[in-house]
Amino acid sequence: MAIQAVVFDVGKVLYQWDLALLMRKVESDPERLRELVEEVVTVEWHSQHDAGVPLAEMVPARIAEYPHHAEALRAYATRFNETIPGPVPGSHDLVSRLDARGVPIFGITNFGAEFWAEFRPTAPVFDVFRDIVVSGEEKLAKPDPAIFELAERRFGHPANAMLFIDDSLANVESAKACGWQVHHFADAQTLEADLGTRGLI
Repeated sequence: MAIQAVVFDVGKVLYQWDLALLMRKVESDPERLRELVEEVVTVEWHSQHDAGVPLAEMVPARIAEYPHHAEALRAYATRFNETIPGPVPGSHDLVSRLDARGVPIFGITNFGAEFWAEFRPTAPVFDVFRDIVVSGEEKLAKPDPAIFELAERRFGHPANAMLFIDDSLANVESAKACGWQVHHFADAQTLEADLGTRGLI
């Protein structure tokens, strides 16, 4: 089926993201930094916030486990935007080109609600998005099929008429199983070629 809308993931598709960037700012000791990155402020632990667990629950519990990392954990809660150094090269240009062609653009992101509220005002690229499903707001996270079913209802296009773009293979495979057309993101150049083949840019 012809594509009626394009749906972007955010982290590592539109914006670079790395928790260790912030941890390196708040911890200079190499061994303590290694522990922070590998055991304390991990993507797995952070994913709880993506799924809807509030920071007021997550962070004090983690500090109780790792009291010697209290400063870093408080920085995680208050300085999250510093884990996002900037756009993924080339991706924002593709959004602009799609928008200029009148292609409806949407988003599905695993992003904590509190962090999203801080980050969204800094990111004007989303001004052209018609809707964005944020996992932390919905308490549903990719690759759960339920988030794709919710997005299909919200966006108003059938799944097989939407192209979903994500860097996570698990998320792409889940969307594909839900009937979506998909692109496993590696870089903007490869995505540009795919969009061109589909006649979208």
